[in-house]
Amino acid sequence: MRVTLLGTGGSAGVPMLGGADGRGDWGVCDPREPRNRRTRTSIVIDGGGAGGGLLVDTSPDLRAQLLACGIRDIAALLFTHAHADHILGLDDARGLNRIAGRPLEAFGGEGALAEIQQRFSYAFLPWQPPIFFRPVLEPRVIAPGETLAMAGMPVTVFDQDHGFSRSLGLRTGGFGYSTDAVALDDAALALLEGVDTWVVGCFQRNTHHTHAWIGRVVEWAARVRPRRTVLTHMSADMDWAWLAANLPDGIEAGFDGMVIDVDE
Repeated sequence: MRVTLLGTGGSAGVPMLGGADGRGDWGVCDPREPRNRRTRTSIVIDGGGAGGGLLVDTSPDLRAQLLACGIRDIAALLFTHAHADHILGLDDARGLNRIAGRPLEAFGGEGALAEIQQRFSYAFLPWQPPIFFRPVLEPRVIAPGETLAMAGMPVTVFDQDHGFSRSLGLRTGGFGYSTDAVALDDAALALLEGVDTWVVGCFQRNTHHTHAWIGRVVEWAARVRPRRTVLTHMSADMDWAWLAANLPDGIEAGFDGMVIDVDE
């Protein structure tokens, strides 16, 4: 199984808009380090099946991410939740439809899919072949604890506390994914136990009310015991060199375009 981190930044990306010269606010991140430049969070999981991988979330930067990472084929989509930084690239699914030559399944929780369908109603209308002049997605509701086939892989989703809302995490084979969560219950942690690789959102160094921080991820990893824990959804508070020097063994910062081969 191969996982590509398309983007590893929070909702504002790194650098954020602003800065003294208007060319970006880098926070504590060194602008000379290319791994500090982060677009909004999204991943592709490729299990080697026909038709391509599973795209998890459609960030506002999706088109540029897919081109930069050389990813052409997507077989299905999964939305973790309906926040803007995870869905506003949905229109770029039109190009993915064109390549696949068919509508694409779009999985998500009931509430998230309802909100996405309200905001992008045109993307869920029936296909009018033979062309794609808009995205064409087929909604597939999945509830926490369920396992469904997505892009040829069995994917189990679980509930996550995102502060004032909920999100979905996932596990497929030896890979786990938990972006946008501040708390995980016993059921989620038990499902993740023993994964080979866990990509987990870690927004900043100190506590936050809707996202995990370094101390919390360290606690989670001690229970889940993955071989490798990779941080994503990082803010301008998370400098690459500082993380490399200070994270415990087995925990590392991800970066845009990172490719991870997962032992199943």
